[in-house]
Amino acid sequence: MERSADTELRELLERLHDTYNRPEFIPDDPISVPHRFTDRADREIAGFFAATIAWGNRQTIVRNGHRMMRLMDDAPADFVRNASERELVGLDAFVHRTFRGCDLRDFVLALRRIDSGWGGLGAFFEHSYAVTGDLAATLADFRRAFFAGEHAPRCEKHLSSVERGAACKRLCMFLRWMVRRDDRGVDFGLWTAIPMSALRIPLDIHAGNVARTLGLLTRRQNDWRAVEETTAALRRFDPADPVRFDFALFGAGIDRRLTL
Repeated sequence: MERSADTELRELLERLHDTYNRPEFIPDDPISVPHRFTDRADREIAGFFAATIAWGNRQTIVRNGHRMMRLMDDAPADFVRNASERELVGLDAFVHRTFRGCDLRDFVLALRRIDSGWGGLGAFFEHSYAVTGDLAATLADFRRAFFAGEHAPRCEKHLSSVERGAACKRLCMFLRWMVRRDDRGVDFGLWTAIPMSALRIPLDIHAGNVARTLGLLTRRQNDWRAVEETTAALRRFDPADPVRFDFALFGAGIDRRLTL
């Protein structure tokens, strides 16, 4: 009996997922930064910062993510909550592409407000999702809350706006880390109040090109509408956990690139 194109695509996605959703994937990926920690708040904050700088060369992202943690005394939650002005000035030496020490300081202070007002990143996201039932609305809520306090306008470019149609790749990746749970040990599964089915695929130029090659995406722009289209296509293969195939989109291109 002739095999359908969907069957062949499903087998490819499953094979790539099995290849890359494994502990051996961790050390060379930005997720290695939050994996340094065991405390929930440390993992949330380390993960947020690692995702924030996740563009460019993967090795550089990982190296700079670990450097950022060292600047926070390898205690990111305590640093966010309690760092003195002198300690915040110590962040000025940090640079990752266009994300600079001044941006890092503003992000630390924004997270301090989130932590003080909501009890942590996870508490904010889980509460917002409980109210809205919609991930896009939750991402919009988070960006508004994040920039509600005093900050330099230049740092706003480092947190994408779903309301402006951005793909929000780094935020979607961070949410995958925090929400997804399985027995593989890569993602953390900390935020159990958000269902895995609500997650959206982290879509950048590379994942978008792979999705188009595989027939999962027809839209030409890599924007939020493309994210929704790709995620909807992946739900055909796993409605409860479509974003596990993020590993497959990554894996399909990894032999040809070392960038995110």
